[in-house]
Amino acid sequence: MVVQQGRRGGAGQPAPTGGGDAGEAAAPAAPDAEPQAGAPAPGVLPQAPQAPEGLLPRWLLLLVGGATATIAIAGVRSIAWLVGPVLVALVVVIALMPVQRVLERLGWPRWAGATVLLVLVWAVLLAFVALLVVSIAQFAALLPDYAGQAEVLLAEVVTDLNDRGIVSGQLSDLVADFDYGQLVGVATGLLTRVTDAATTLVLLLSALVFLAIESGGWGRRLALVAAERPHLPIALGLFSRGTRSYLLVSTVFGAIVAVFDAIALAVIGIPLPIVWGLLAFITNYVPNIGFVLGLVPPAILGLLSGGWTEFWVVVAVYALLNFVVQTLVQPRFVGDSVGLSMTVTFVALLFWGWVLGALGALLAIPLTLLVKALLVDVDPRGHWLDALLREEPRAPRTSRARQRADRRRAALASVRALHVPRPHRRHHED
Repeated sequence: MVVQQGRRGGAGQPAPTGGGDAGEAAAPAAPDAEPQAGAPAPGVLPQAPQAPEGLLPRWLLLLVGGATATIAIAGVRSIAWLVGPVLVALVVVIALMPVQRVLERLGWPRWAGATVLLVLVWAVLLAFVALLVVSIAQFAALLPDYAGQAEVLLAEVVTDLNDRGIVSGQLSDLVADFDYGQLVGVATGLLTRVTDAATTLVLLLSALVFLAIESGGWGRRLALVAAERPHLPIALGLFSRGTRSYLLVSTVFGAIVAVFDAIALAVIGIPLPIVWGLLAFITNYVPNIGFVLGLVPPAILGLLSGGWTEFWVVVAVYALLNFVVQTLVQPRFVGDSVGLSMTVTFVALLFWGWVLGALGALLAIPLTLLVKALLVDVDPRGHWLDALLREEPRAPRTSRARQRADRRRAALASVRALHVPRPHRRHHED
């Protein structure tokens, strides 16, 4: 039959136009027709035509999506006092969860592993808050001792500016009426705010005990999720590994910077060098501008105790150490571990700091990784964004970075395999 010849691609005449789809598929192309790009291989059915994009135009969909995202962000910002501590607890639990897994592999019961995890979470968070409170308290306690030096220093600055014709008489009167006790009041008020925030954090974390207790069952829950959404656990796994890698890199380099800063401050003669070293360790978790936050207290003390010379020495030492470590070395390892460029990191810092405040600045990288996992990694159609968010492609520097890159490529390939339909082949007739 003609239809049979058309199906087999034989030398017979092609089927008429009304002979069906098979005949049309087998009909030879006209001499002047251009071959179609991406034509299916012989014996493979072409993919079904894509569904129409919808009745709404694309610009309207983008507008509605942007408005929805704005409303959601405004809602999160309005309850930042609740969302921030919850996310801190989640990130800390994710970071310390490997400890629980190791204990369970060693034969510990699940409740014992969850208890150890809970104790570690509380220890890390309380130590973090205690270091921050102690740093601010020590700074507030030292300021009254330097009130006289501050008055003399400010008077010298005003005199120098007057000689240059810069300062007006109104500014001189303002300086003369300035109460130097306000400096202590500012530091004390900041300490009170930090203490209140720590109290709120502890109260909220008391309700998050169940997060650590139920962490042992997350694997089974994700297995159930994988039955319906197999790509989602893969994306969340990328988020967890990226978060742990980022925290590990930040902790190691933060400790290095803290040791060198404390030694340098002790040599210069700044009071409480160990306290400021610990503050530098904490602020290292804030990307890009963390060292500036850790620089302010020792620089002010250097200015009050040794004048402008000591102030600029402290600034130069901090700038040199942090430029070498945090600008040249650490971003390379952070980029290899989390896959975010420095520009994306800085924008994420500004955005999450605006949404969640100080906790958002601390969680800028983990939260960006979470959003990236849920919006980019989970859908192959968004994988092209990964090339824009990551640093410039280059070969991994270490074997560990190479293994991490291989695991990430394998995970993304698994996501694409779950979304790409398999082609159906025709059954050839004998």
